[in-house]
Amino acid sequence: MKQRTLAMLLGASLSFGSALASAESEHNIHVYKSPTCGCCTDWIKHLEDNGFEVEVSEVDNVTPVKIEAGLTPALASCHTAFINDYVIEGHVPADDIKRLLSQAPQARGLSVPGMPAGSPGMEMGDRKDPYQVLLFNTNGQTRVFTEHN
Repeated sequence: MKQRTLAMLLGASLSFGSALASAESEHNIHVYKSPTCGCCTDWIKHLEDNGFEVEVSEVDNVTPVKIEAGLTPALASCHTAFINDYVIEGHVPADDIKRLLSQAPQARGLSVPGMPAGSPGMEMGDRKDPYQVLLFNTNGQTRVFTEHN
């Protein structure tokens, strides 16, 4: 009887451990950025502060990464990241990335085009310009995922 209970507890703990490992891997993000970009570094800190494990590749020219990711110029910002099968372009808030992962829509990724003041990594005191996080597909079509005012 004790062996059976022990086996059940061991199985439950292994399942829990697998679920944790899966959840942790969902929060591993790989960011490509210029070595001199301070706002990219600030965005990475925002991700880390919100539970993401961040791998950073500093490249002199991020454009080839953007092209390979299928980003159009209208979606572009200063850094490009990859998490699971999604592309994250620009100053997308961590909560929006988490929502993307939990909802798992059929999409290529999320983008905050440009560099809006007040977005994560682009803090400028009390200034917070309204901006949209766009969900985009492989054809570059977009729809608003979140509005930040």
